[in-house]
Amino acid sequence: MTPITEVEGRRLTLSNLDKVLYPATGTTKGEVLHYYAATAARVMLPHLRDRPLSFLRYPDGPEGLRFFTKNPPPGTPDWVRTAPVPRSDDPGARQVLAQDLPSLMWAANLVVEFHTHQWRQDSPAVADRMVFDLDPGPPAGVVECCAVALWLRERLAGDGLSAYGKTSGSKGLHLLVPLEPTPSGKVTAYAKKLAVEAQGALPELAVHRMTRALRPGKVFVDFSQNAAAKTTAAPYTLRAKARPTVSAPVTWEEIEECGAPDDLVLLAGDMAARLERHGDLLAPLNDPGQAGALPGG
Repeated sequence: MTPITEVEGRRLTLSNLDKVLYPATGTTKGEVLHYYAATAARVMLPHLRDRPLSFLRYPDGPEGLRFFTKNPPPGTPDWVRTAPVPRSDDPGARQVLAQDLPSLMWAANLVVEFHTHQWRQDSPAVADRMVFDLDPGPPAGVVECCAVALWLRERLAGDGLSAYGKTSGSKGLHLLVPLEPTPSGKVTAYAKKLAVEAQGALPELAVHRMTRALRPGKVFVDFSQNAAAKTTAAPYTLRAKARPTVSAPVTWEEIEECGAPDDLVLLAGDMAARLERHGDLLAPLNDPGQAGALPGG
């Protein structure tokens, strides 16, 4: 029998709770749902609120079929809110919002990575945060990403901007910057400028172009995820990797001291203790008082 549970007054059908989603650790779907409900929800929901979601679905685990979806899936309950999202190919497009615990758990039951835009649904294409996705090309790894992140932190500080780090949950690192509302095009242009500067300052370490031939042993400073149509893995989402890795906030001290790839691999089981110790390290992203202005407005 498929379990039905009630979450804040909403009835949810939860399926396949004993199914192993992460064979490397034996982590089941039930344990994944428990992570979101008991550990992640209170800190994750503020980062999802009012941000239209895209999903990378992996219902049979990371080794099974994976597919990216932006449209609300068939069978989406009528109480799950959606928002219009302007797209050139579909003027009437809508995407899911996870505004509360029932919506979060309904989506988590689909087995998804949560990805968000850098803008909120009431101001499409006007970003209130900037992201740098630091993506290493082997043999480079997260250690090299940390070196680039430290350079970017100082460069951003020179323009009066504060940066906060999180693991990608994969090989790399994300830097997030709270902004006063700014058109996505201007944010992308500024982020590209800094990516080019990073390559100039760290020519043996950083590259600002996606071209595969340029990337072995270097960190691709991906500025393009600031484009209005793009999305990035949300804070605290689980990733479709061999183990239940989390796109988890990290301290600058951890970034400075990172000496090996495993130093910044954080799993679902690590997060309760980290939150007890640190709270939400990305909370300033949701504080308008922490938002900075791009140079020149």
